[in-house]
Amino acid sequence: MKLIVITSPAFFIEEDKIITTLFEEGLDILHLRKPNSSAIYSERLLSLIPEKYHNRIVTHEHFYLKNEYGLMGIHLNSRNQHEPHDYKGHISCTCHSTEEVKSKKPYYNYVFMSPIYENISEDYDYALYTPEELRKAHKERIIDNKVMALGGINADNILTIKDLGFGGAVVLSDIWKRFDECSDLNYLAVIDRFKELKQMID
Repeated sequence: MKLIVITSPAFFIEEDKIITTLFEEGLDILHLRKPNSSAIYSERLLSLIPEKYHNRIVTHEHFYLKNEYGLMGIHLNSRNQHEPHDYKGHISCTCHSTEEVKSKKPYYNYVFMSPIYENISEDYDYALYTPEELRKAHKERIIDNKVMALGGINADNILTIKDLGFGGAVVLSDIWKRFDECSDLNYLAVIDRFKELKQMID
């Protein structure tokens, strides 16, 4: 099962160092998600991340970055719902129902199924899946290696995600809440939590 990390929505000074260390520790894929941000800041961040990791980064905004920096691909969501007309390459998207997963999965490299669990630090506009719905989706093979679980994923539930047959776990707040860019002097807590999650699913 893959371990995917979505960036914090805001840029901060140590971000490139943390991302680089995450890749060094075995991060499979990074989703670069910076809603309502200027492209120049994403360009600066990408320029600070070693080029050898660029092909494991998927961008949610400014899709030209894919070719400009040799990224893995692009991700479609409610803010950016369509790929450029001449785009070729990796595409993923976010789905909010089992029916949406079932209908879109054949057309994308993988899809995010969200939100799986509740998390008070994340804003959800959609209802959570019940355990019964998840088990049914697993039994009907709606959940498979092309479906990544997003929403409230942490050390308490990541093994359940693996048992349900998801192709990956997408982590956001459980990683970034361990670093305060205004006060923390090091980011070891972020790396330690990532390594813990990685070890659990390997």
